[in-house]
Amino acid sequence: MRRTLALALIGASVLSCAAFLARHPAPIAAPVAAVAPTAPAELPPALAHAEPVPHEEAPHKDEASPVAGLDLLRISSDDSGLVAPADGGLAHLTIDPDLQRTALGLMAAHHPTEAAALLMDVATGRVLVYASRVDRGPARDLCVEATAPSASVFKIVTAAALLEDAHLEPDTRQCYSGGEQRIAASDLVDDPQRDRWCATLASALGRSINAVFARLAKEHIAPSQLEAMARRFGYAQALPFDVPVQPSSLRVPSEPLELARTAAGFWNTTLSPLQAVEMSALVARGGETLRPTIVDKVVSPAGAVLWTAPDAPQPRRAVARETTERLSSMMEHTVGEGTSWHAFHDAHGTPFLPGIGVAGKTGTLTDAETHRYYTWFTGFAPVRPQPGEPQVAIAVLVVNGPVWQVKANVLARDVLRAYFASRGAKGVSRPSVMAVARHHKR
Repeated sequence: MRRTLALALIGASVLSCAAFLARHPAPIAAPVAAVAPTAPAELPPALAHAEPVPHEEAPHKDEASPVAGLDLLRISSDDSGLVAPADGGLAHLTIDPDLQRTALGLMAAHHPTEAAALLMDVATGRVLVYASRVDRGPARDLCVEATAPSASVFKIVTAAALLEDAHLEPDTRQCYSGGEQRIAASDLVDDPQRDRWCATLASALGRSINAVFARLAKEHIAPSQLEAMARRFGYAQALPFDVPVQPSSLRVPSEPLELARTAAGFWNTTLSPLQAVEMSALVARGGETLRPTIVDKVVSPAGAVLWTAPDAPQPRRAVARETTERLSSMMEHTVGEGTSWHAFHDAHGTPFLPGIGVAGKTGTLTDAETHRYYTWFTGFAPVRPQPGEPQVAIAVLVVNGPVWQVKANVLARDVLRAYFASRGAKGVSRPSVMAVARHHKR
């Protein structure tokens, strides 16, 4: 018996990702200081399968090309798992049904304006969660849409350039003042009378201190170096995947103040959640890129395997291993002391993921004109996996309206909780979609 995957939870419509090729870009405003946080229609049934028929060895798809006709808006289930229509039949997906249901349910319970979440196996590039939700309006595939500003996620790029090109160290100290909501020319000038705070580069990444990144970038990085590092992380590049991915935008100004603002995460770059998850996976892999994949095979209505996904190609080095090893350690500060401490610990300081190291980076940006408030979280866990232990990368984008519903780091934390709880991690509990729904009804 075939069954449609039940994803309508707690009375909200839930959306799976839809192929998206064009959208008007939202204007970008300056990052803001930390802000206190607090279904789609029924999916169609899978196409009917018949008994498999004899066939020649299934051809492999080209490594870089999308799967012809793949429609990730119409994800459904059959006896093998989650599937989606593709030219000639059904694409069998790598997505974990339970994790997908949880991610979509959490989005529906929080009901932000827009949200997207991706969870990916670092070693293989297999996508385990591919969830997107638009609260009002037609479904869009936010996972591959690159119109959201990168915000402070771009500090990952700047940090890598400071480490690799400028030869700074994670413990390099920089004193600063200002820069919380904007970067002015005065914020770039060292002034012992005014600079009352100091931070290491590692702590500045974890706490997302704009003035530190702006000053260090202005003094130590040429525009060409920052642009080259951004491209190595995938900016303004085609990202091979099983559906078309909108390239991220990149503009690195040469004027010192504008360069400093860009390096700190203000202005001039956009990012898709798919690229964000691959950026974190690149760091976790020690600087190597690997093509993400969401399709295992395509099967005809008669049951013939039309083609299978090829073995993963050899990874390609994009960033020096030493750079990403230090960057990985720096990203741990985000959860350990920085902008995601409160999201990943309860009111008593107890971690939601005990014993599991999480590296990450947040981003926050507001567009005051349209009242769109962007938050990001991207990272990976465990930071130092034991031999044979899977490692996953995550990226979450949340767009709130004037009334905040949830921040990206909270949603990312709960997707990670669901993943590690499903693997029996000691002390990790599953998030409750119903508890989230009750909280928002108060």
